[in-house]
Amino acid sequence: MSIISEIKYPIKEEMKLFEKKFKHSLQSKVPLLDRIMHYIIKRKGKQMRPMFVFLTSKMFGEMNEKCYRAASLIELLHTATLVHDDVVDEANLRRGYFSVNALWKNKIAVLVGDFLLSKGLLLSVENEDFDLLKIVSSAVKDMSEGELLQIEKARRLDIKEEIYFEIIRKKTAVLISSCCACGASAMNESEETIEKLTFFGEKVGIAFQIKDDLFDYTQSKLIGKPTGIDIREQKMTLPLIYTLNTVDKKTRNNIMNTVKNHHKNEGKIAELIQLVKKTGGLEYAEKVMLEYQKEALMLLESFPENEARKSLQKLVKYVIERGK
Repeated sequence: MSIISEIKYPIKEEMKLFEKKFKHSLQSKVPLLDRIMHYIIKRKGKQMRPMFVFLTSKMFGEMNEKCYRAASLIELLHTATLVHDDVVDEANLRRGYFSVNALWKNKIAVLVGDFLLSKGLLLSVENEDFDLLKIVSSAVKDMSEGELLQIEKARRLDIKEEIYFEIIRKKTAVLISSCCACGASAMNESEETIEKLTFFGEKVGIAFQIKDDLFDYTQSKLIGKPTGIDIREQKMTLPLIYTLNTVDKKTRNNIMNTVKNHHKNEGKIAELIQLVKKTGGLEYAEKVMLEYQKEALMLLESFPENEARKSLQKLVKYVIERGK
């Protein structure tokens, strides 16, 4: 049994049912939209976000219909942001498949993203799930702010560690914290419980993003060398920020020059990757990631011990051990 199957085990029936419900929620009367929705469903990923919703809900008992709507709302929002991100990034591939904008052009991709967002809003409004709508609307706001903050900082390359954490909390962590908050809210748990699970999700999300940062400095199975994609995109990640803070002024200026003016130069990128490794940037980022993981696992300890909680603990471990 794969680690994902193992994690899903306590909610495997619910996940099967969710797939049917989610597919149903994407139906429309426009043939073009239906074709695109079919394409999106066919190339879905591991569905980690619905897993966070369901496992959180199931810690508190048998799931209800609202839990399925919570997972659908999150998945609709997440899919919309991915479609829009591919337009913004001019990306032609997503998980090894052609992106929506590569196949149907930008105008249609933007409209598809809008359609997915509106489907989520309607699903909540029609069922009067205003608590879920509030959680997810707040997440959309944070995600947009996080992206814009990152773009602004990439232009000036003046990012400090606290700004980096603000960016990843808003860009990545807020969606996982929304999953956990929605999962608890759908089960009518107390404000205190919802808040605690929001913090839990946030810590997992930050650990998740730091792991992604580290992937940029480790060998890609496809090309057999570090990818350096973040450097090419002028993104200041934790290993690089640490290096900037530990080197002398001359080396710091050289790094800034590489990121600003030579971020397409393979040789310069390889040199910078080696420098980050030499100065302990990867060890530092890994240490911070493990600290966030530990804090997340400690927060889980206060909840009922059952199969769902055990799976959540495994999911937290998987987040930082993936790719090994």
